[in-house]
Amino acid sequence: MPNLKIEQRVNLKFLVKLKKSPTECLKMLSEVYGKDTMSRTRVFEWHKKFKDGREGVKDDEHPGRPCTSKSDENVDKIDKIVRNDRRLSIRMVADMINIDKETQFLANKRIPVLEHPPYSPDLAPSDFYLFPKIKTALKRTHFRFVEEVKTKAADLLKGLTSKELQHCFEQWRTRMEWCIVMGGEYIEGDHI
Repeated sequence: MPNLKIEQRVNLKFLVKLKKSPTECLKMLSEVYGKDTMSRTRVFEWHKKFKDGREGVKDDEHPGRPCTSKSDENVDKIDKIVRNDRRLSIRMVADMINIDKETQFLANKRIPVLEHPPYSPDLAPSDFYLFPKIKTALKRTHFRFVEEVKTKAADLLKGLTSKELQHCFEQWRTRMEWCIVMGGEYIEGDHI
């Protein structure tokens, strides 16, 4: 199968050089490869890559954990699901085949996913920066209604300057770098 995948990409590259549209390419590949034709999504994706000047036909090396959601197998599953019921939402389809929408977004943007302890407050900007800032500002203040607390907290967040937010993300970056160095075993206070 991997050789068939590369073979189709080579043929697709040739068709792009002949100025064929993605739809025409898919039709021609389907005539030759039948049920083994790469998915419509893959044809359009590679068509764009070749049209934009890509020369290589092999997959790019990806750092970090491999993306499991954008496999040919999942693309085929999604294609069948959507063809059976075109009214399904993206979230419903993702849930049906256990694809995390956020993970897919990161993979599409080629943002490496950092392995780290889940729900670690040391690595969440809201936990290590924003919440303490709000807590300090609200300390010793008495509110009669919950809405007053919400309004005051929202005002504090809206009042953050770009310099403060920049500092927050610099701290986050430092913490993430330590997490990488420690192989995911990062705990605030142990190493900084």
